[in-house]
Amino acid sequence: MAVAGCGTHTARVLDRHGATVATANVLTEIEWSRSLDAISTARAVIQPDEDCCGRLGRISTWRNRLVVYRDGRYVWDGPLTAITWSLGQVELRASDVLAWLDVRVPHEDRAFTDVDLTEIAEWLIEDGFAPDDPGHVVEVVGRAGVTGSRSYSRGIGQTGDHLRQLAEAGLDYTAIGSKILLLPETHLVPVGRLSDADLPDGLEVSEDGLSLGTKWYVAGSEQSGVIGAAGGTDPYYGLHERYVEQTEITDQTSADEAARARARASLPVPVVIDTQQVTISPQAAIDVPLLVPGWCLDVTSTSTCRRVAQRLKITGVRVVETGGDEQSPGSESVQVQVAATGAETP
Repeated sequence: MAVAGCGTHTARVLDRHGATVATANVLTEIEWSRSLDAISTARAVIQPDEDCCGRLGRISTWRNRLVVYRDGRYVWDGPLTAITWSLGQVELRASDVLAWLDVRVPHEDRAFTDVDLTEIAEWLIEDGFAPDDPGHVVEVVGRAGVTGSRSYSRGIGQTGDHLRQLAEAGLDYTAIGSKILLLPETHLVPVGRLSDADLPDGLEVSEDGLSLGTKWYVAGSEQSGVIGAAGGTDPYYGLHERYVEQTEITDQTSADEAARARARASLPVPVVIDTQQVTISPQAAIDVPLLVPGWCLDVTSTSTCRRVAQRLKITGVRVVETGGDEQSPGSESVQVQVAATGAETP
């Protein structure tokens, strides 16, 4: 049975074409994360031996990438974004494959009319990587179930920003290694469960009141002049009106759909359950590589005044392993963040 907190990591540095440049024979620290609708990061600290010191001295950001394995299973991959060489160690920082889309722009004019948001997301990703692909795969877990019309112009805006704006209208995405997953916000497939017994140090339940919106207005392109609206005065919270511009939206239906998506995500007040200040018990029956943002955990807790018994969406994962020293042994810690959104709220 797979459990959390008992994994052992290895790492390699690869050339962007896939050749191994160096293997982290002495890995003193490793940290990697996964994020929903955002770029995740990783960090590795290596004590180079004679075999790899010279090789690590020649690596470069964006040219090389960090690949992380947990118990031999591929869990993280992405380009190096910062390198620090110091006495006796090399520190590597990297971002996942989605980081490339933040340094790409649309390469052609393209307009979509009344199509599923997943189709638009696929085009944004493929267009972003088309001129120079460091290696990626797109997997559609399920269609968004939300349609819309969008227009993009060559050379205008970063592709990563366009993808994040699309996610705010009813689509989820995440990166696992070099694979980009697209899935609907209503994806509620569980990959495990957590209870108070799995969280010996407790957890933190919080409401983000500043994210509340009972009525949303979404303005489309200036040329279209459309403004979508959804929601109204809530009998419990009152009226909280929010306005945002999404200039790639080209018709009224799309603006209304985008407003409805934002209303679903911000009413009721978003509730976040965070274990980032504590560690999941090493004996918790959680298969760490299966903790993928966009999937769910069944969480039951009575350890705080805000009791929870709910299926909640994974929004973030953080795994850290230290090699330890002569005074203290190394250990792995696993933290997870889950949240109730419109799709999960009973």
